[in-house]
Amino acid sequence: MKVLYYDVVPRQDLEKELNIEYMGIEELLQKADFITINVPLLKSTYHLIDEEKLRLMKKTAILVNNARGPVIDEKALYEALKDGVIAGAGLDVFEQEPTSAGNPLLTLKNVVVAPHISSASFETRSRMSEMVAENLIAFFEGRVPPNLVNKDVVKSQKPT
Repeated sequence: MKVLYYDVVPRQDLEKELNIEYMGIEELLQKADFITINVPLLKSTYHLIDEEKLRLMKKTAILVNNARGPVIDEKALYEALKDGVIAGAGLDVFEQEPTSAGNPLLTLKNVVVAPHISSASFETRSRMSEMVAENLIAFFEGRVPPNLVNKDVVKSQKPT
C-alpha cells in the first residue's frame, strides 16, 4: 500500500523509515482512497474537512475520523455522503458528544460509527495505566506530576 500523509511540518526523517510520501492536503485528498484524520482540535483544524475539501476527494474515497468531531463539518459530510460525493465514512467521534439519536449521519448506510473507542488498543490502555502510576508516584514524592493538565494548581499549591 502506498501511504501518503499531510502535516503542517513535513517529517522527512520518517518518510524514508516508514516509506511514506508527503504532499499538500489538497493533493492528498485528490489521490487518497482512504483518508484518516488524526489531528488535535485547534482553531486551525476546526472544520478542516469542509464541503470544499470533501469535493476534492475521489467518489470512491472513505473518510475516517479518529481525531475530534469538529475537525469535520458534519453537515457538509452528511450532504457529501448522501449525494455520493464520497463513498463512505467511519466515525469514532462527532461534533457533539455524545451525538444525538437524531443525527442524520446515523441514518446513512455508508457510515460506520464506533462509540469513541479508537484509542482502546491494549498498548494504549497499558501506557495510560503506566502514566497514571507515574503521576501518582510523582505527586506522593512531592514532584509535579508529568501529565498534569491544570498547571495552575501547582502555582497555588505545591505537591505535598
